[in-house]
Amino acid sequence: MGALMGLLLDPGLTGYTLAPDGPSAVGEAVDVLVSRHRGLPRDRMGQRMSASGRSLIIGALRTTYGIRITAGDLARDALKRWSVPALGLSVSVAHVGTYSAVAFAPVGRVIGVDLQDERDRPHALRWLGDLLGREEPATIRDFAECEALIKASHLTKETFAGTRLPPWQPGWRPTHTDTYEVRSVVLRAEGEPPLHLALACDAPAPVRFHHLEEE
Repeated sequence: MGALMGLLLDPGLTGYTLAPDGPSAVGEAVDVLVSRHRGLPRDRMGQRMSASGRSLIIGALRTTYGIRITAGDLARDALKRWSVPALGLSVSVAHVGTYSAVAFAPVGRVIGVDLQDERDRPHALRWLGDLLGREEPATIRDFAECEALIKASHLTKETFAGTRLPPWQPGWRPTHTDTYEVRSVVLRAEGEPPLHLALACDAPAPVRFHHLEEE
């Protein structure tokens, strides 16, 4: 798992477990698979094209748990949250650039994951800072946590006003939105800008990180 150790260097990893090589068992932990996809095709503008969320989930299930499913085994609810009903798993997926993250929640929980790079986006961060009731712009970490919270909960961008994030610290932090909690970490790959990964869940759970480097 040396590749994972090279990717995750932020001190905020307190409270996370680096998963052993090979598939894990479905259990009480939130499992997060972080993948780098080196061979993605490019569109007419030269931008990398991402794989579909459905295909990322199917591949992540095989890598994380050794379980093979088809697209027909996946479901989405009215809030657009992914799940694998036969396994009792809640699923969330995010991607940016050549990286993706797929998170699986324990049975009975719901999960949201988001992955953000550090592109300059001053207008969006000022807008989010206003929504969060702050006098200064939001940070990229805030942006990722809010996106993860929206993916896990009933909230939408239209109903998000009034939501508050607690000050950052390692581990799960309660929000003022029902029972949902958030946590986040910075991922660093040698020679590349950092990425911000955030999770939201309706109850705190141990988190295990897995890493897959694709050619």
